[in-house]
Amino acid sequence: MAELSKAYQYLLDHQAEFWQNVGTHLQLSLAALALALIVCVPLGVLAAKRQRVAQPIINVANALRVVPSLAILFLALPYLGLGFKPSLVALTVLACPPILINTYAGFRAIDRAVIETAHGMGMAKAQVLRLVEFPLALPVLLVGIRIATVEVIASASLAAFIAGDGLGNFIQVGFAVRRPDIMLVGTVPIAVLALLADALLAGLQRAATPPHRTR
Repeated sequence: MAELSKAYQYLLDHQAEFWQNVGTHLQLSLAALALALIVCVPLGVLAAKRQRVAQPIINVANALRVVPSLAILFLALPYLGLGFKPSLVALTVLACPPILINTYAGFRAIDRAVIETAHGMGMAKAQVLRLVEFPLALPVLLVGIRIATVEVIASASLAAFIAGDGLGNFIQVGFAVRRPDIMLVGTVPIAVLALLADALLAGLQRAATPPHRTR
């Protein structure tokens, strides 16, 4: 409790810095998730519909899952330097595998009879994709987004190691001066943001999941 009290007092004394870092943390996380969605949802749909390219795409996604975010950060340094850009690259790479794999799984799980029925009703391919396939695949896709979001919010703290700012700054400073209370100013809000995002996406997932019909 004493450390929490000290952390709260430190936060009060550094409010402007705290909120600036919260904003940077959210900006970095949301930008990485947006880029991952833009790249990986179309790739996942392509892999689900073109089995010839599915295996290479899924293999690359699985390979990226085992690469640590910190390693990506330092690999990006020679090309992008310090700051926001290499942090964004690393977090985007981290977010890609769960989104891509779950998009693929969601579209592959759709019953072919449903798609054929939609075509039989005179719907064009684009209409079937937008009005039939996406709604059916959405619950599984949201699972991937949910996993990616929590991982990205948690891992965005690493950006502080390469001057990317965010709530990781407090963790880095606290560790450097051996002040657990300063570290708590970073770790507690990160945990709260991750839990809130997870709860929000869990609610969206439940809303997107059609109710089971009982016979």
